[in-house]
Amino acid sequence: MLADYLTAAVVTLLVTVDPPGLAPIFLGITPGMSDESRRQVAIRAVIIAGGIMAASGFVGAQLLGALGISLPAFRIAGGLLLFWIAFEMVFAKRNERKTVHAEQAVTLDHIRNVAAFPLAIPLMAGPGAITATILLAGRAHGDPVKLGLLMAVIALVMISCLAVFLAAGRISKWLGVTGNVVLTRLLGVILAALAVQFVADGVRAMVTAA
Repeated sequence: MLADYLTAAVVTLLVTVDPPGLAPIFLGITPGMSDESRRQVAIRAVIIAGGIMAASGFVGAQLLGALGISLPAFRIAGGLLLFWIAFEMVFAKRNERKTVHAEQAVTLDHIRNVAAFPLAIPLMAGPGAITATILLAGRAHGDPVKLGLLMAVIALVMISCLAVFLAAGRISKWLGVTGNVVLTRLLGVILAALAVQFVADGVRAMVTAA
């Protein structure tokens, strides 16, 4: 029973968070940053996202219920936020901000902001990951052993994300300037499609519930 629960938790959260898939997006939202700055962003994002997912496992369902927010509504909100991020990736006003972008990228405030949004939430601890965590916590039925396993799995997924982010700098250097520009635009389009899918799934769930 515990083995089945552990397997389900590992597979569900790894697939939902998708650490390898976050690597190019991480590069896309940290342009111009040094390796040290990217390392700070990665560590801070992992801590924030891990804390959000852990909290979701314990009080997520109760908090959303108390606020009168349904999971489909939460998914729609996350999708809209992701779409805004995708729009910025594809149509960023880079030429207008070119002279100040590098300076802004290395400031502590910017590092903190990028780590929290959009990296930690909604990209890492997004609607899908939070929903999966809440559902897995519900399957634990208050069993402290299963809840402990769930927290361990969340930690494992976050460590996987950190390892991927720390290796992203080497990928960036290998791609070069042109490769990074092309990749950022391409991923922006993909992220926009993912955002639309989030919204569509949320709307479908609300219509079905009604």
